[in-house]
Amino acid sequence: MALAQVERVRAELAALHPGIATEVVPVTTAGDRWMGDLSALGGKGAFTKEVDAALLAGEADLAVHCVKDVPADRPLPAGTVFAAFLKRDDIRDALIHPGGLTLDALPAGSRIGTSSVRRSAQLAVSHPQLVCVPMRGNANRRLEKLHAGDCDALLLAASGLERIGRADVITEILPVETMCPPIGAGILALQCRADDTALIETVSALGDPAAWREATAERMFLHVLQGHCNSPIAGYARSQPNGDLSLRGCVFTPDGKTVLNAHEWAGPLDPATLGTSVAVTLLRQGARELIDAIPH
Repeated sequence: MALAQVERVRAELAALHPGIATEVVPVTTAGDRWMGDLSALGGKGAFTKEVDAALLAGEADLAVHCVKDVPADRPLPAGTVFAAFLKRDDIRDALIHPGGLTLDALPAGSRIGTSSVRRSAQLAVSHPQLVCVPMRGNANRRLEKLHAGDCDALLLAASGLERIGRADVITEILPVETMCPPIGAGILALQCRADDTALIETVSALGDPAAWREATAERMFLHVLQGHCNSPIAGYARSQPNGDLSLRGCVFTPDGKTVLNAHEWAGPLDPATLGTSVAVTLLRQGARELIDAIPH
């Protein structure tokens, strides 16, 4: 997945700057190696710490991240910035079932492979007759586990499957009303050292204004909530062609028995203020107490 994302960036850079030379520096993160509960590694930062270290040490000049994997409850490492957010891909989740069944058609007791607390909580709301079983590893590894019988169906990000050329396995794309996506879904971010102005200027033209506005609103929403890796938090912003921006945010208990919802339009608000406003609305509904009551 990571290499496929890097190749996309290299292709877009080459189209924008013909003749530019790039070199891939593979970095395996703790999150890639660890197959247990992410909370044991400190949460989502497990996917970025080694990459941040390589960037700051000068071993790499540009990092490509899935925004959903970059912690928003704390700032980026000092000395680094996001230089661009690429045009957003599909934000929805996909169901993969070997027999082609849809989510609604799965028989009671079917085992759904996912380690996402966000997905598990929402399935508990919409399909309580299904059973979630822990499933970590990259998309190809999870597909292998599915065909080995470790689960009956999988939930994976549609954009991830598209990036690795495996959209053919998708049985059903779930609407956001059924499965609200994670913060930053479908967006790739380019991170540079803050003092590397030449590179920032070079790659900033790859950025998409709508993706920047949506990512800014969503990340501020998550930052204000200060959720941890076991917090079922979901949400997405949408930028309209006329410039209007909306943000829907949700907080769940892991069992899905409590669901907090907020949806606002920006109007005159900037993206960060919109993210703050939606988070504050959920905090007024009791999100702080709900999040703090979840072990992590």
